[in-house]
Amino acid sequence: MPVDVGARVAIPAAPTIETVRALAEHCSNWGRWGPDDELGTLNFIAPADIVAAASLVRDGRTFSLSIPLDDAGPQTGGFGRFNPIHLMIRDGNAAVTETVVRDFYGGRDRWIRGTDDVLILPLQSGTQWDALGHIVFEKKIYNGYPATDVGSRGAIRNDIAKARAKVVGRGVLLDVPRSKGRAWLDAGEAITAADLEECARLQAVTVGRGDIVLVRTGQLGHCRADGAWGDYAGGSAPGLGLDAVGWIRDHEIAALATDTWGAEVLPNQTEDVFQPLHIILIVHMGLLLGEIFDLEALAADCAQDGRYEFFFSAPPLPITGAVGSPVNPIAIK
Repeated sequence: MPVDVGARVAIPAAPTIETVRALAEHCSNWGRWGPDDELGTLNFIAPADIVAAASLVRDGRTFSLSIPLDDAGPQTGGFGRFNPIHLMIRDGNAAVTETVVRDFYGGRDRWIRGTDDVLILPLQSGTQWDALGHIVFEKKIYNGYPATDVGSRGAIRNDIAKARAKVVGRGVLLDVPRSKGRAWLDAGEAITAADLEECARLQAVTVGRGDIVLVRTGQLGHCRADGAWGDYAGGSAPGLGLDAVGWIRDHEIAALATDTWGAEVLPNQTEDVFQPLHIILIVHMGLLLGEIFDLEALAADCAQDGRYEFFFSAPPLPITGAVGSPVNPIAIK
């Protein structure tokens, strides 16, 4: 049986780095799948789970959970992250005015012309997965590898490309604000284990081993209603609290994603350490963590038909050495 983290580690009213260390130790998966593992909790997804997940497709309705990759995104420059920059290197005007080099097509250019473009972006500027090499804690990354395994040219361990064929299976949406009769959670509101459990109960859905869990806070929908991102990127936000760690561990989920910039509640519950759940979940648990997922349309559909489980596919781009990746997650019902 999985370790019941919540029962083993008392979370004080004012948690500190010592609380983070204790939770990290008790939920650590270092060595669980061998000394060379770089997949972490994605190991929970078995081939039979994918076959079973495929049976959840009944109507063929698809939902993209990605925000657009464009210059209207939420980034404001923090952590060096800016919104995507899309440039044309060959456009239709060049084709019409014949400014394309005439021998580009090897002399066979009587009829055909082409357009091409380029995208410049931080890999975590939009809807994205954090790789297991993304977070360093006390000079280590997931599975105890040294932080120096992530060098100036990328990660030689725990890069996002390892997950390129793994993020597919049963998806479960936990619509926390709707379970509370609200449109969205408040900024700074922490999601607890009891919140997740009660949400699943009210939705009549069971979360189990190998599931990919999507937690809606409603923050992205709140920004959309306001017509502006505001301080979405790094500002006060609802999100997972330290108390949720035991629930995540006990259910042996494969991956978790939310609709916020940083997944966990902001301001953080620990005054002496930033983003403590990233340390616990990514570095020690080896959990694939997704952020900035647009869950609004899916949540509305789930509320309408009462089905909060679906076939889910969200493989990262196979970018060698990358510690994050843009993704276009697809839920199919």
